[in-house]
Amino acid sequence: MNNNLTFFATCPKGMDDLLASELKQLGANDIKPAVAGVGFTAELAVAYRICLWSRLASRILLQLGEFAAADDAQLYQGVQGIDWHEHLNVDGTLAVSCQLNKCSMTNSHYATLKIKDAIVDQFSERFNQRPWVDRDQPDIRVHVYIERDVARISLDLSGESSHRRGYRSGQVAAPMKENLAVAVLLRAGWPNESRTLVDLMCGSGTLLTEAAMMALNIAPGLERDYFGFLKWKQHDAASWQQVRQEAQAIRKQAKQETSLSITGYDQSADAVAAARKNIHAADLDNFITVEQRAVSECADPQTPQTGLVVMNPPYGERLGDVRQLAYLYAELGDCWKQHFAGWNVALLTGNHELAKQVGLRAHKINTLYNGAIECGLFHYHINEKPADDVVSPAQEKADEARTAFINRLKKNHKHFSRWAQRNAIECYRVYDADIPEYAVAIDIYGDWLHVQEYAPPATVDIRMAQRRMRQVMQAVPETLGVDTSHIVFKTRQQQKGTSQYEKQDDVHHRIMVHEAGLKFYVNLEDYLDTGLFLDHRLTRAMIRDLSRDKRVLNLFAYTGTASVYAVEGGARSVTTLDMSRTYLDWAESNFRLNDMPVTRHPFIQADCIYWLSEQQAGPHYDVIFLDPPTFSNSKRMADVLDIQRDHVSLIESCMAILSDQGVLVFSNNFRRFKLEAAVSNAFAVEEISARTLPEDFKRNPKIHRCWLIRKK
Repeated sequence: MNNNLTFFATCPKGMDDLLASELKQLGANDIKPAVAGVGFTAELAVAYRICLWSRLASRILLQLGEFAAADDAQLYQGVQGIDWHEHLNVDGTLAVSCQLNKCSMTNSHYATLKIKDAIVDQFSERFNQRPWVDRDQPDIRVHVYIERDVARISLDLSGESSHRRGYRSGQVAAPMKENLAVAVLLRAGWPNESRTLVDLMCGSGTLLTEAAMMALNIAPGLERDYFGFLKWKQHDAASWQQVRQEAQAIRKQAKQETSLSITGYDQSADAVAAARKNIHAADLDNFITVEQRAVSECADPQTPQTGLVVMNPPYGERLGDVRQLAYLYAELGDCWKQHFAGWNVALLTGNHELAKQVGLRAHKINTLYNGAIECGLFHYHINEKPADDVVSPAQEKADEARTAFINRLKKNHKHFSRWAQRNAIECYRVYDADIPEYAVAIDIYGDWLHVQEYAPPATVDIRMAQRRMRQVMQAVPETLGVDTSHIVFKTRQQQKGTSQYEKQDDVHHRIMVHEAGLKFYVNLEDYLDTGLFLDHRLTRAMIRDLSRDKRVLNLFAYTGTASVYAVEGGARSVTTLDMSRTYLDWAESNFRLNDMPVTRHPFIQADCIYWLSEQQAGPHYDVIFLDPPTFSNSKRMADVLDIQRDHVSLIESCMAILSDQGVLVFSNNFRRFKLEAAVSNAFAVEEISARTLPEDFKRNPKIHRCWLIRKK
């Protein structure tokens, strides 16, 4: 082949300028940056050096030709115009990939098959024998890029994506790709003069490992045992051997380095173990230190007065994550100001709003791409550390509020824990925004804590709210004596529709709790509500007392806890009705947990409003429990439910199937709810809201309203 070959190096968007500079340093010529890659020319030995040394490229493609490909026939003919026996033995293996952009052809899978057929058919016609497909480690990997009906066909000399260095064995969720880590480090000015770097949330250690390899000038591809050219027929083994030997000599010399200081922290033991495993695989144990430590436990660095903090914290892919992560970002900003004065910080995140929560103004923002996600790389310089002995009036006031919160929490816990023990109650509310500045609800479920933040109004400064929530999360474990691993934190905002029931996470972690001699499953993590409404504890007990020998209907039944109480009370039959199959299954699990027969008691999946409208008038039930959501526009419902607007017709439908001596227990948690006079005029109505408020909810009397409704 010609000594001056044409190549294209691919890379993620946002780093083509960095890649162009790197290729120039590695000896490439005629460099032409493009979107998500760089074109260049080079001799084969230089291309080998780039395959071994490039920290930024994803793939190095050797271009073989270019031709028109408006349809599959032209594509087939163009591929056959190349003599494939010059590149591959007849008994060899190959893999093919194809990418389409603004083409007449629209099916890349079909185009890939045509390319493979063209190569294989050429061998079959000439040799009556054909090579085989190997998608993992083929002898050659053919790549075709078709744009505007022009095909560019190449050999992938990388063989597999170059970001795979060969050292990664320990994994964590969503690890950062190595070439993205390098781009972050280069944009942040690494290696810096002090040769000091800290990652406060290091995960599996990608930033740490890449930083060490950059500072020590270690070729990133030295640990790889497969490249796409090793079995290529035109491979120059002597040139490749020389390139590798040079890189090995440089790595051997790098082991004498003594000035490098790279440290990683992570609060996850699994992440720390994965990072140490990867660092050991890269033979960098002598240059990188990793410790299990949370951001809040960070201390002043003992090494130089300046350095680089670099990190890629989570930025929330689910809606429920972002609010919670705001506190993490605020904590990061506080940590930098407290412990890293004089340092530079580079923060990579896919959420610009979260970046604002660090409380510092970035002096520069670069755009990088983590896969398809556009991310911002925020650069900060941390100013002077705040003086420890200067306390502002605002800080004094904040400290007083924090002390008041802790004292109130201690007092409540002492009172309610004794009350709960006397009454054999395992799940109860111990704090409910008793001090307005600390607007959280804290519930105890056995040896677990469920902490819900009431989202602050827009008039409250987000930084102040974040600071208070961090104080809550710091004070709660110690004050209540609960391990942090048994604390679940959520943000409760005004809910619409059935969002209080919808999934917030996907942990599938449920625990069993006891109440009034009964057992229930609760899930503290996957949903905003847990499966057991604690404020309805007395209401459930009342339904149990009303149910002996009665036919009971539980509408909008959720997880069927009231149905379990009714069966315990000796009900003749209990019908449990909800539109969610998930919650009906949960209700059946609660029945089985209490050794109650599910076959004797119907579980019906239906829209409650529609189901009621279909029932013929008559005394079908003696006790009906109606506890609907305030508002629901669930896709499963035939219509939208607004409890203030619709409660009259809903109650009338229930009363139509209630026995003459029966009772409807109607409850809802809409705090501005007003029972229409039409209900009182038609039926005997008794409000019992105060009587249904348990001891642990009396300080919040608007938590729910409840009525007994009978026929006159």
